[in-house]
Amino acid sequence: MAMPMRRTLVVLHRATCSSLMNAEACLDVRHPGPFFLPVRTKKRYFIPPAVGMKGKIEMNAEDRGRAAGVVIRQEYLERPINIACTAGVFDAYIPPEGDARLSTLSKEGLKQRTEQIRQSAGSQLAIRKIKEHDSLFSTKDFAERAQEIFIEAHNALTQFNKEKLHSLVTERCYPEMTRGNRFKTIRWRFVESLEPPRVVHARCPDMVSKGNLYGQVTVRMHSKQTLAVYDRFGRLMLGSEEQPKDVLEYLVIERHLVNPYGRWRLHGKIVPSWAPAKDPIIKTVMIPGPKLSVGEEFDASSIEVPQPEAVQWYK
Repeated sequence: MAMPMRRTLVVLHRATCSSLMNAEACLDVRHPGPFFLPVRTKKRYFIPPAVGMKGKIEMNAEDRGRAAGVVIRQEYLERPINIACTAGVFDAYIPPEGDARLSTLSKEGLKQRTEQIRQSAGSQLAIRKIKEHDSLFSTKDFAERAQEIFIEAHNALTQFNKEKLHSLVTERCYPEMTRGNRFKTIRWRFVESLEPPRVVHARCPDMVSKGNLYGQVTVRMHSKQTLAVYDRFGRLMLGSEEQPKDVLEYLVIERHLVNPYGRWRLHGKIVPSWAPAKDPIIKTVMIPGPKLSVGEEFDASSIEVPQPEAVQWYK
């Protein structure tokens, strides 16, 4: 008796569910959605300042950023490194005082001779290393080649040819040659060579790693040159275009030996401590004029230009 009753109830339940589903499909009854949907908004990193803190310096800004969830990146003091050239002159050549005119019998002359022997021994070892990477290197021909690089670099400087100047000087020498020449006019000319240039010093340092070699060769050049520098108003600041001067220079030529496409470029100059002081630069100054009232015209004939006082320059 119990089993037929249970079967009857199951059949009635199925029939009722199917009828309800058909009725809902016919009437297209939809259940209303929720009025509020949980949506995650954008995370706010900005925290408005507190009342009365406007114009004051927050001493603990890093802690406030961490509390707000902001990750503050640590600042590193990084220094850029350029491997195309070195940052200076390694074991710079010390020119003898008076260009080796002291007698070897004196104490100073004997000290100069000892320093020359020590530097020449290191130069021979450096020249051997340079010849291992540059088979065409020769101390006899390199001095003339260095003089040509020097002349071409200064001609490119006077013509403001940046592309050519970059190929003739290193990244260390370029800012030293172009600093302060933006509004100036440079007139430079190589007249003649008083003495044939010669190689006096050579070094082969390495940088960053042990096998990263650089060749630095110091060339002594004694020549006659003319130099004239004009300011942006066309007034002469330094030198003269007609009067040549004898110049004794020690040029440092460098090359990245490991780089197969490297080339010899001007790296810097060595100025000895006994060298004479440079000529002073004549600067252009503005002479204040008279104060004119409204409607008054300026009369140049009634104004006397004050003459500068004579100053004795000691060299």
